[in-house]
Amino acid sequence: MANPIFLSLVFNNHQPAGNFDFVNEYSYQCAYYPMVELLERYPAVHAGIHFSGSLLEWLAEHHPDLLARVKTLVGRGQVEILTGGYYAPILASLRDEDKLGQVQKLTNAVRRQFNAEPVGAWLAERVWEPYLAKPLVEAGVRYVIVDDTHFEEVGFDKEKDLFGYYITEEQGYKLAVFPTMTHLRYSIPWRSVDENIAWLYQIYQEGQKRALPGLVMIGDNVEKFGAWPGTHEHCWQNGYMDQLFAAIEQNADWLHTTTPAEFMRSTRALGRAYLPTASYLEMGEWSLPASLEYTFRNIVQDLQREDSRGVSRFVRGGIWRHFMIKYEEINRMHKRALQISKRVHAMPDGDDKRLALDLLWAAQSNDAYWHGIFGGIYLFHFRVANYANLIAAEMLANGENPPLTVEAVDVNLDNNNELVLSSKSTLMIFDLAYGGAIKEWDHRPARYNLLNLMTRRDEGYHQDLVTAAAEGRIHVVDPDKHDYDSTPSGVIRVKEPNLEQYLIVDWYCRGSFIDHFLRNDTTLEGFYRSAYPEQGDFVILPYQATWDVKGDEATIRLTREGHVWMGEDHLPVRVTKQFRVRQGQNRIDVLYTVQNLSSQTVDACFGIETALGYDGGNDVNNCVFEVADVASSLAEIAAHEAVTEYAATSILRGLRTEVTLSSPSNLWRFPLETVTLSEAGFERGYQGTVFLQWWPLLLGPGEEWQVSMTVDSRLMD
Repeated sequence: MANPIFLSLVFNNHQPAGNFDFVNEYSYQCAYYPMVELLERYPAVHAGIHFSGSLLEWLAEHHPDLLARVKTLVGRGQVEILTGGYYAPILASLRDEDKLGQVQKLTNAVRRQFNAEPVGAWLAERVWEPYLAKPLVEAGVRYVIVDDTHFEEVGFDKEKDLFGYYITEEQGYKLAVFPTMTHLRYSIPWRSVDENIAWLYQIYQEGQKRALPGLVMIGDNVEKFGAWPGTHEHCWQNGYMDQLFAAIEQNADWLHTTTPAEFMRSTRALGRAYLPTASYLEMGEWSLPASLEYTFRNIVQDLQREDSRGVSRFVRGGIWRHFMIKYEEINRMHKRALQISKRVHAMPDGDDKRLALDLLWAAQSNDAYWHGIFGGIYLFHFRVANYANLIAAEMLANGENPPLTVEAVDVNLDNNNELVLSSKSTLMIFDLAYGGAIKEWDHRPARYNLLNLMTRRDEGYHQDLVTAAAEGRIHVVDPDKHDYDSTPSGVIRVKEPNLEQYLIVDWYCRGSFIDHFLRNDTTLEGFYRSAYPEQGDFVILPYQATWDVKGDEATIRLTREGHVWMGEDHLPVRVTKQFRVRQGQNRIDVLYTVQNLSSQTVDACFGIETALGYDGGNDVNNCVFEVADVASSLAEIAAHEAVTEYAATSILRGLRTEVTLSSPSNLWRFPLETVTLSEAGFERGYQGTVFLQWWPLLLGPGEEWQVSMTVDSRLMD
């Protein structure tokens, strides 16, 4: 036939570094293994496959037979293997050295594992920026796959113009770009096989007048075909994927499957294309601020229902980089990775540098750097893995005996300097512009960030939960029974009842040594819900810093002359907090001084907020809290009186943190818990524990009050 339609199936296989083995195994059993078996049963169906390096390593250890079978498929010319960033990073967010290094590392792994030379690259989350063409070509890449929406945003017509590939360039570096069809990503495997074949046949008929053979591409995640809730039964047990591949073979007279590289070898490009900074449409929605995210989604849905003029093609949301605005936790992690990258690349060549680079690249895995319908940044173990790799890479860059230092550096690139204390055993980052709080505390021997927390935020999808709860449209699912298909239409799935009660929004970012002045009638419930009257202006405003390093001891002195509201009076008050840290320790000795600078009495409660980011803190098998010789969960909401010492132990990480106070305090504690949405429904997640040690304060004019506090975190024997 002179002008058949070509179908290119490209499957992305990825699991992030640090993911749980049981999650990887579930995805293997439900998606990866069945897909390879399917390709073996249908040798006439050609496809492209991408494996992230982290998944390749896991498969090589646990299921090397699967990789051997894929190698056989490659050898017989049925499967093309793609490269990409080794740990599936958002390539656009990396320094150029890391872009190049990540792609070259995966390319080398593909050569070794499959005896193949990859020419195409899979872009994680299809995040494209025009500059990417240059480093990708320098890494040996000839084509990438993006969305059809990338093309639509600059005027291409998806009904006419996108049945092939185009050439883009950056500074003369030419790169082919293939559009994956949104229609097919939504229709396979959700619409019937007959409907999908009919759609493809219509494309074939309409394309008979085209000068070149037409190509329809679907680039999608394999996990969608079996690992998502309910999809294993649909795709494999009920035979959807077998029916699809059988139908493709049966219609081979007009429908040919091909890999992108095969198509490029036989067919020239449709022309040139310059694409905007973009990802798929949903990513643009998720990156918006919460209130706009909800509005944007409704606008798009309304337009798509009745869009006779094609207006919806001109609607786009935000860009991936806005996640670094939306979530300060993402920005901190990203900027630390940039900072550490410079130091690692400056290391002399050798084994240490090679190991440091691999650790750095593992920490760039995209999964913890955004949030949409999947957990992303809210998944505690992803953050733990990233920080563990960053800390280990930095330790290698530091050398064996780094000195104790304190320096002012704009770590998070907000044009305000943070104060960074670094020693052989610890790293602490003080946010001078934001309450003088510690926002990162790395326990280097444990490779652990003790302040790996998530602030509670509003999310665009929270409104769906609130509305459904008010209207009685809630269905509590049992994840173990996989009863997702039984959810009635229009009903919201949740993993436990009354989740709407946990929709709490913090008005400041969490950390340690945050200074509060509370009204005397403030309650634990009000403080926990972040719905209380803050009387001072010390939580989010700047502190002035001085510091001194003498031998093996560093002293940091932070001061703010602020105000405390007493009724209608705004009274001047000075808070000074002095930190002492010694080389070789993960211990902070803090002396607080509160001085009334006014001519009136200050009558309030002064509180020091600290926090601890132990993952698994909601399970007493992983972590325990101890006060007055009583052990309990870190996830409890509780109040204690006359406390001078308490401790929290992570059995999971082999860490113990002990706190001592010079003056008996009231102690409030509560978990930071977030409500997130996944493909399985709404669920609650533990993100760390907050402690507030507080004292009633009655200061006359000119009077001052002091308390000392020690926080000591150490490895358990």
